[in-house]
Amino acid sequence: MTTSQTISELKKAFPALEFSEFRGETRAVAPVESLFDVLKDLKERLDFDMLVDITCVDYLRYPGAKDRFGLVYLLANTETAERITIRAFVNDPQPAVPSAVSLWEGANWLEREVWDMFGIRFEGHPDPRRILLPDEFTAFPLRKDYPLQGRGERHNFPVLTRAESG
Repeated sequence: MTTSQTISELKKAFPALEFSEFRGETRAVAPVESLFDVLKDLKERLDFDMLVDITCVDYLRYPGAKDRFGLVYLLANTETAERITIRAFVNDPQPAVPSAVSLWEGANWLEREVWDMFGIRFEGHPDPRRILLPDEFTAFPLRKDYPLQGRGERHNFPVLTRAESG
């Protein structure tokens, strides 16, 4: 299947999707309500068998932004080398989307990283613990409103010297 065929199939199945292209890469924005169904269709029917990455963008104070957070799913079809980016937008106070772990096991740690750094919850995630920061850490350091110097957390956690870290 070609990228244009994939877009055509997605448009038929999900008329609310908004498509764009940037530097030769196809992007679609999915409403949160249909995000899981879009991802499932891409995997099961359209053969996007590889979840390359999940990340997040904080649009706080970004000119013209309507939403606070943009989730970004990068998918690939390993047989055709086709790629697609699916984006979904969420807002405070409780930003959340459905987990994709049931579709791609690799989503497990990627979703935990986005939770840890941005505070986006993945509903139905099998292990929603922090993955990079200690459990006691209560903030989300990649949010734009997190202070550049931190909030004093460093005093609560040991800091290794270069010699100690190996």
